[in-house]
Amino acid sequence: MAHCNTIFSQILKLVPRHEFETLAKRHHSGRSFRTASRWSQFVALAMAQLAGRNSLRDIVENISAQAHRLYHLGSTKLSRSNLSRINDGKPYALYEALFGKLLSRCQGVVPGHTFRFKSPLYSLDASTIDLCLSVFPWADFRTTKGAIKLHVGLNHAGYLPEFVTVTEGKKPDVTVGRTLEFPKGSMVAIDRGYNDYGWYKQLTEKGISFVTRLKTNATYRPVSRRPVLKSKGLICDQTIEFTGTQTAKKCPVQLRRIGYRDAETGKRYVFLTNHFKLSARTIADIYQARWQVELFFKWIKQNLKIKSFVGTSKNAVMTQIWIALCVYLLLAFLKFQSKLQKSTQQILRLLHLNLFEKRDLMALLRGELPGDIQSNVNQMALP
Repeated sequence: MAHCNTIFSQILKLVPRHEFETLAKRHHSGRSFRTASRWSQFVALAMAQLAGRNSLRDIVENISAQAHRLYHLGSTKLSRSNLSRINDGKPYALYEALFGKLLSRCQGVVPGHTFRFKSPLYSLDASTIDLCLSVFPWADFRTTKGAIKLHVGLNHAGYLPEFVTVTEGKKPDVTVGRTLEFPKGSMVAIDRGYNDYGWYKQLTEKGISFVTRLKTNATYRPVSRRPVLKSKGLICDQTIEFTGTQTAKKCPVQLRRIGYRDAETGKRYVFLTNHFKLSARTIADIYQARWQVELFFKWIKQNLKIKSFVGTSKNAVMTQIWIALCVYLLLAFLKFQSKLQKSTQQILRLLHLNLFEKRDLMALLRGELPGDIQSNVNQMALP
């Protein structure tokens, strides 16, 4: 039977060690380590994400139980004080940079999105992570409440979080949206929280298409109308110009207004876009697909540790969030590489139960039994 390292060891090999150490040197501050290292920190916190550990004590005790395997992981044993000190003092920018490296690897094996057009499709949104203000005083949000905000531009090709920014909870969504540099020719689906007529004009000038919902109080005049298929739920398809004094000044370009009624709920939607070539129903479907970014936030909050934190400083919180996002990319890479129909959640559950088992990782994902169990099953089978 072929020898296999632990499942966790095989996962860590997806992170090139030489690249990690190069980044660690680039993002080092303070005194040099004696026994601990940034790699040991990453191993401990990545394990915490994959194994569902909730506290420093829990993480350290779990690592200590696997002390005989740390050498093969390239890691050293960390005490609670050491891990806490590294989380508080060593720059989280290392894991932000590592996220960029892992994202590039995922983009090399990612499948395309489900629409017929070839342009990149993004959904842009933000999610608030609540914090206790008395414990996290730096995360000022409201009078008695603290929070930070996770902004994500989700690429529908593989549902990868291609644009990620973490800000204070008070940061307006659209302020972050304006700073993102989407590729020319791409399509961006946004909700009304990103309403900014000046930004719509900038996107149009940059050759970036957007799909959003028109505000109910917007004033405009129809320039032309196109026929629609009411059997597909479409109500209208118009070219419009804004007539409001400030709105017309900020956005002097013609846009497309599409009315749509959901057959199941009967709810009426009015979409706004600067794309005139796609069918009206495709525009409606693009906005409906924006829900994938909401599902991303729901998944990562339910399955990874970004709501409860093992440190209280801003650096410790940001470190934990960026490592969680790196783990998400590792799971996505395994999903793409295995080419199986398993969901990311199913993969995470398999890893959670078998993290320190010595088995072939891809055989585990395929659902194959270990060699010794398989041989026992064959022996018990009737001739």
